[in-house]
Amino acid sequence: MKFELQHTDKASAARAGKVTTDHGEIQTPIFMPVGTVASVKTVHQHELEEDIKAQIILGNTYHLFLRPGMDVMQNAGGLHKFMNWKKPILTDSGGYQVYSLAKSRKITEEGVTFQSHIDGSRHFFTPESAMDVQRQIGADIIMAFDECPPYPCDERYAEKSMHLTHRWLKRCCDHFDQTEGLYGYSQTLFPIVQGSTFHHLRKQSAEYIASMDREGNAIGGLSVGEPHEMMYESTDLVCGILPKDKPRYLMGVGTPENILKCIALGVDMFDCVMPTRNARHGMLYTWNGIMNIKNKKWHDDFSPLDESGTSYVDSTYSKAYVRHLFASGEMLGMQIASIHNLAFYLDLVTQARQHILAGDFYEWKTKVVPNIKHRL
Repeated sequence: MKFELQHTDKASAARAGKVTTDHGEIQTPIFMPVGTVASVKTVHQHELEEDIKAQIILGNTYHLFLRPGMDVMQNAGGLHKFMNWKKPILTDSGGYQVYSLAKSRKITEEGVTFQSHIDGSRHFFTPESAMDVQRQIGADIIMAFDECPPYPCDERYAEKSMHLTHRWLKRCCDHFDQTEGLYGYSQTLFPIVQGSTFHHLRKQSAEYIASMDREGNAIGGLSVGEPHEMMYESTDLVCGILPKDKPRYLMGVGTPENILKCIALGVDMFDCVMPTRNARHGMLYTWNGIMNIKNKKWHDDFSPLDESGTSYVDSTYSKAYVRHLFASGEMLGMQIASIHNLAFYLDLVTQARQHILAGDFYEWKTKVVPNIKHRL
């Protein structure tokens, strides 16, 4: 993987760059739709590529490991062939599931024992096995196995967790460097900065991650319930330490406002389930603000979903029609809403990139943030 830093905004730390992988180029800043189980929920792959204009998607190691399982994955020739997606893929390592399965897992120095949410079966992940599973999945960018501490947590726990993540990272790097990809193309390993919301721990973790000198770096353990201002403070601190010549990936973030503010802090890559999850409940993001399409006020509103939207669904379907689909329990409503939200998120980062290159990103961001967070 290669990263080319093309331009930095004059009034902020926002960057425009280009990531090159064996499955294609990624123009940054970028948002990655989440395809947890080899599927971005309710959305076809051709819609991801042609209508949403996704350049890279994310898969979930924990979920893919449980089903379809690695025998199926490897027999298919990896996730790209299994789901017929020809562009880049990033996989998380399962570390976030360590956090989310707190009631059914046990963490030791060696790794994590956890219980399947599907059938209750028990499994064991180590830093080494997390690398092996991601080799079998075949993602272009894979993540180090880490522990994501909850918020809030005390400083002692956060420090202990951070050091465990660092020791696991060393094992991940050693094992990754001693193995090869299975499908004839290269893979890249990103370490993950932890440290909760404690600034001295974030600084220490970012310095350690930078010292590992991998091709890119991630920021984890944020957007887990902490106030947004704490997230921005930690992100700003870490971006000031991580190397400028490598992409920075902020994991699991977030709202359109979060994304623009973190782009201004120097983040290049984002993912979040929010656009599709909220779409399935009728929440749509637009350039004019956020609307609940199920509200009665849209009952006979025949205007487009978003007058300035770029997706075909914005000009094809009215607010009244999509509201009718939700009121009728029709699956098409969730599909249209998901395509709309993802297209909006990709348009958001595309326009951010254009304004970075033009040199007026900060002024543009300041103008649009009040609009996109407004409730219609």
